[in-house]
Amino acid sequence: MRLIILGPPGAGKGTQASRIAAHFDIPAISTGDIFRANIKNETELGKQVKEILASGGYVSDDITNAIVDSRLVEADCERGFLLDGYPRTTAQVAALDEMLSRRDIALDRVLELVVDEDAVVDRLLARAQVEGRVDDTEDVIRERLAIYHRETSPLSEAYRARGLLVEVDGLGEIDEVTARVVTALS
Repeated sequence: MRLIILGPPGAGKGTQASRIAAHFDIPAISTGDIFRANIKNETELGKQVKEILASGGYVSDDITNAIVDSRLVEADCERGFLLDGYPRTTAQVAALDEMLSRRDIALDRVLELVVDEDAVVDRLLARAQVEGRVDDTEDVIRERLAIYHRETSPLSEAYRARGLLVEVDGLGEIDEVTARVVTALS
């Protein structure tokens, strides 16, 4: 199973991605996790990413595409994968299409977690307190949501046009959302 999970920041993509990946026995590939690991390890990439995230922006397509491309060639992706946080733009969709075409594989589904924006802001502010995430202030959250709606939400329509989009209500208890997701993908 080759999947993408879409949804605004705070929609529960990371939580659901790990559960979906376990259910289908595929790796969950989170660009956000890759970026945070580089920040923690203070790599050159990490320093660049930290500055970008602190201002509420997204990491450039060139950096992100290269990271995803190199990850998809790893052995654990042969059975499939779930991409979390990628693609975010139509340019990244084109890059992913090229990566998959080069490997003669295709996506099976694109899952979108649909959530209320105010609920997302509340979730992210709570997460910021618990996890100490410096990139999750209310102003930065609202800027990230604006960027999401401007650049990423058009992907839903692109994948809907291809017949790949599956929308699932992302609000509720974690187990309830997981059950809805698994049912929708089965």
